[in-house]
Amino acid sequence: MKKLLLLAVCCIAISYCYAEDGYRLWLRYDKISNATIRQHYFQRLGSIHLPGNSATITLVKKELTTALSGLLANNIQFNQQGNFIVGTPSHIPEIKRYINNENLLALGSEGYMILAKKMNGNPHIIITANTDVALLYGVFNLIRLVQTNQSIDQLSITSIPKYKNRILNHWDNINRSVERGYAGISIWDWHKLPDYIDQRYIDYARANASIGINGTVLTNVNANAQFLTPVYLKKTAALADVFRPYGIKVYLTARFSAPIEIGGLKTADPLDADVQQWWKNKAKEIYQYIPDFGGFLVKANSEGQPGPQNYGRTHADGANMLADALAPFNGLVMWRAFVYDVRVQKANENFDSSSTVDHNAGDIASNDRFKQAYSEFKPLDGKFRNNVILQVKNGPIDFQPREPFSPLFGAMKATPLMMEFQVTQEYLGQATHLVFLPTLYKEILDADTYSNGKGSFVKEQLNGIAGVANIGNDRNWTGHPFHQSNWYGFGRLAWDPDLSSNTIAAEWIAQTFSNEAPFISTVTQMMLSSRETLVNYMTPLGLHHIMGNGHHYGPAPWSNNAPRADWNPVYYHKADKYGIGFNRTTSGTNALNQYAAQVRQQWEDSNSCSDEYILWFHHISWNHKMRSGKTLWEELCYRYNLGVDSVKAMQQQWNSVKKLVDEERSNQVTMLLNIQLKEAKWWRDACLSYFSSIAQLPIPPKYEQPEYSLEYYKSLQFPFAPGIGGHN
Repeated sequence: MKKLLLLAVCCIAISYCYAEDGYRLWLRYDKISNATIRQHYFQRLGSIHLPGNSATITLVKKELTTALSGLLANNIQFNQQGNFIVGTPSHIPEIKRYINNENLLALGSEGYMILAKKMNGNPHIIITANTDVALLYGVFNLIRLVQTNQSIDQLSITSIPKYKNRILNHWDNINRSVERGYAGISIWDWHKLPDYIDQRYIDYARANASIGINGTVLTNVNANAQFLTPVYLKKTAALADVFRPYGIKVYLTARFSAPIEIGGLKTADPLDADVQQWWKNKAKEIYQYIPDFGGFLVKANSEGQPGPQNYGRTHADGANMLADALAPFNGLVMWRAFVYDVRVQKANENFDSSSTVDHNAGDIASNDRFKQAYSEFKPLDGKFRNNVILQVKNGPIDFQPREPFSPLFGAMKATPLMMEFQVTQEYLGQATHLVFLPTLYKEILDADTYSNGKGSFVKEQLNGIAGVANIGNDRNWTGHPFHQSNWYGFGRLAWDPDLSSNTIAAEWIAQTFSNEAPFISTVTQMMLSSRETLVNYMTPLGLHHIMGNGHHYGPAPWSNNAPRADWNPVYYHKADKYGIGFNRTTSGTNALNQYAAQVRQQWEDSNSCSDEYILWFHHISWNHKMRSGKTLWEELCYRYNLGVDSVKAMQQQWNSVKKLVDEERSNQVTMLLNIQLKEAKWWRDACLSYFSSIAQLPIPPKYEQPEYSLEYYKSLQFPFAPGIGGHN
């Protein structure tokens, strides 16, 4: 009996150890099922020449051993006669015989080459670069090719990152809560640091290096000055030591009032000599702990955060003060452009949903949060130090399911700009809705600003990309198994913004789930359509910010009781008996004037404006004739129902292929899709019930009618929804 019990315990332990819980992300190095393919790879890659003994080269050897031994089910050997050569020209001078020196110089410090070459008459695979970290990037790319069963016989890859700064922003707090986090608490265990290094820190660095991310901001933009004290700098230094061999720099958020809070000064005025000296001393102290510290991310004078405007100074004054402190150490200041006027009038001072006023008549004057960032930063163009980069959210409001690109892109011609995307799904179903965000990222990156004529794409005007992380201490890192693809896709696009969403989805699926062609084809379709599906059942036709106040979970288009007007959904949709939408044309707030003329022309006429943005820029009649021939009300009802039907289609697609993956993740995704359908119906029914009551128009009988009354939907409250903790 004891033997049977022991056997049962062992079986449970083995099952647990090998469970597909998602922890390995896309770095699953399981044996390739096709023996012929395995053997071919082994012949080309099984014997490796990899000189060097730096910390990074040690990691490269370990990664190659782990990956190729697992994928090829064979022992990998390292020797000087290997036909798989990995090294810099300084380590292997022979490489210069086969690669033009000019091409090598063009790689810079992070680019790499992967080549299939004949050396001394024999076929070889070569990975080369100018630095050890770049070799690591190249090795991860080669592993990706093997994981996805790509041919390596004719390789000729030159890969150089488009942007120097490719950074994850963690909105993690000192108590391990995560603002807008939906995957557990923070992975940074500050209490145990610096002496306890969790394996998760190492695996986090591996995952980031595998997709080319080279920086991480450890702390929330709503900053805590304590992170700048010696106690926490020692903890940060311990993380920096872990990340350094993977090519990842650490950054911290700087609390603008830190000189007062931890420095004993009476002011934080950026033009005050004592304040300037305090920051210079603090920078010197930080670099003594962390010699390669990346710099500061700063949120100032936004949503109550302290900043230079508290002292009558400009954003440039504040950013330049910090830049001067960091300049001797080559540090960077990333100054966020997410600002809006603290003087906006209260909720009920500007809008009455029962009004019959034609909002196309300009009654909303200049009260438009859309315009704030441009208004504050455009006059400062060219006035920032060289080591300041302006970090701009992708859209002018706040990470909505769909936004037009921020008008700052194209406008700040003399100031380095950094894109800020949100990877965590604050407004996109949080951790329960399958939404593939690279399609959103591509929509913005590929947008034409016309700032220098046609072809002035947003992606060509950036000096870096930041992404607000969706990572927590959940076993699978991101809560929803498919949300790993957004972390992955962010990194891939930060390296190469010309990659297609289709390519990113397919390679992530193959690495994370299965190489089976039917599975990849079906799930790629699911992923590529998922963001449009969500837009339809949440905010179709240019509706935006109609989520519940504070927690941003679920629909609340009726909400109008927040202390600020622009925290309320009614501020954004302005539905009344006449129609719906926010008039941002010349007869309204004239926010459109912040764009180039060619961009304005796309959106300024409600009769030619695309459906996707019509309610972003126009307050139009419920009877307005849409491109489809339907009235606006009919089109709105159609889109909401299309979103629900599309979730049902996603369920059918998943059910058709889920047997091709492990049972654990198959069941997880099935359950989450059930939640997504339930919540899509909730969004549809709550929104259409409310808008129907305002428009005094019935929901067409051909559609499923709301399950509950409007009062029921209004009564729902979620005081403990995850991710609550302020605004960002």
